[in-house]
Amino acid sequence: MPRSDVNRQILVVDDEAVVRTGIAQVLSQQDLAVATAADATQALAQLAGQRFAVVLLDIKLPDMDGVQVLKHIRQDFPDTEVVMITGYPTIAGAVECIRLGALDYLVKPFRIEELEAVVQKALDHLAQKNRPAAPEPAAAGDLGLDFILGQSPAMRRVFDKIKRAAPSDSTVLLTGESGTGKELVARAIHLLSPRAGQEFVPVDCSALVETLLESELFGHVKGSFTGALQTKHGLFELANHGTFFFDEISNLSLNIQAKLLRVIQEREFMQVGSQKRIKLDVRIIASSNRDLKEAIKTGAFREDLFYRLSVIPIHLPPLRERTGDIALLADHFLRQYSQKGHREVTGISSQALKLFIDYGWPGNVRELEHTIERIVILEDGAVIQPEHLPSFISQRQGEFQDFSDENYSLEELEKRYIQFILRRTKGRRQEAARILRINRKTLSHKIEKYRLRTNW
Repeated sequence: MPRSDVNRQILVVDDEAVVRTGIAQVLSQQDLAVATAADATQALAQLAGQRFAVVLLDIKLPDMDGVQVLKHIRQDFPDTEVVMITGYPTIAGAVECIRLGALDYLVKPFRIEELEAVVQKALDHLAQKNRPAAPEPAAAGDLGLDFILGQSPAMRRVFDKIKRAAPSDSTVLLTGESGTGKELVARAIHLLSPRAGQEFVPVDCSALVETLLESELFGHVKGSFTGALQTKHGLFELANHGTFFFDEISNLSLNIQAKLLRVIQEREFMQVGSQKRIKLDVRIIASSNRDLKEAIKTGAFREDLFYRLSVIPIHLPPLRERTGDIALLADHFLRQYSQKGHREVTGISSQALKLFIDYGWPGNVRELEHTIERIVILEDGAVIQPEHLPSFISQRQGEFQDFSDENYSLEELEKRYIQFILRRTKGRRQEAARILRINRKTLSHKIEKYRLRTNW
């Protein structure tokens, strides 16, 4: 298998044929190469002969426990991300799997959007781990900032705030649009802090199942609810003495917000079904791409929690406000993906770079990275030229045009633009929602409302 294809290879391990087939069909539509295995023996044989980016692994297999397979993968294939699959609503063994190195887990039955989101998360995480350290020491400036590129005044102010915030245990609230690098900043704060040798536990609040959220965070005792067959430790215990990162915290329900506020205030919590208080020593960092003050006004977010979280606020500027960094970022991503793809793409022409700088980048740094990756893979030539750029950047006649001469309603324009973004992202709803700056639930509602196509 060519090395350039490694980062798109997925292995699905499940003894249920309908599950294997269903997952393979969904992921194949996302330009991912999908292989399947019905048991652990088949899975380990395929892993030995082929490099996979992500393994979707059922916990219950006929010939070996999925946890044992996870241990094998972590030991023998450390560059492969693992997402566990379980059919048990108690998420039996899920926290243990995370302790052993699984990135995340899916609970059967899961929605297509959940599957797509967790696989994209795994691919993003793998890309982040494989990303070479920034060669510009002035841009990074310290351990923990190595993966955050920027020389603009706006980013230098961010670097300064990170260094000042890191030594303390105060809560940090990171704000900024999707794709601006909030998780990278959270990790930098952790790595620069006295807790650097402990766990950094990120939780995507938009991907958590509300009915199981309390059990996931706090754990539960045996018999606390139907199906709680044994006592389970929660993610807070996993993060004890380390850093807990709530990504997109505005998606938490008011009920969970109240419980989180109590944890921050009292530095202790109780497992579901238990009266025993567990002491907690953890640094909490949260992020949001929504305006939390507006969410407070609408009653969607607790004001007291907001002030507890925003002891140290750090705002990440959108890429359109730091255009001086675009050349640096584009060159970095170009070298990264040229090396991965064994391509000799040596630079970007001045005309193409000007178009990059003039473009608004609604998806921010993440959109720039994916655009460079796409160009390196799909286009020919040693230097990126304007004709290699997607039409929405180069302003060539494309799928979404200037409708100034037409009498379209605002609703029709919205419908056409959402369809355009879905086509650009090949139906990946999470990525489309990020570019559109709306949540996945809102996007799904609009897709249903306008009867939009989502498969390419």
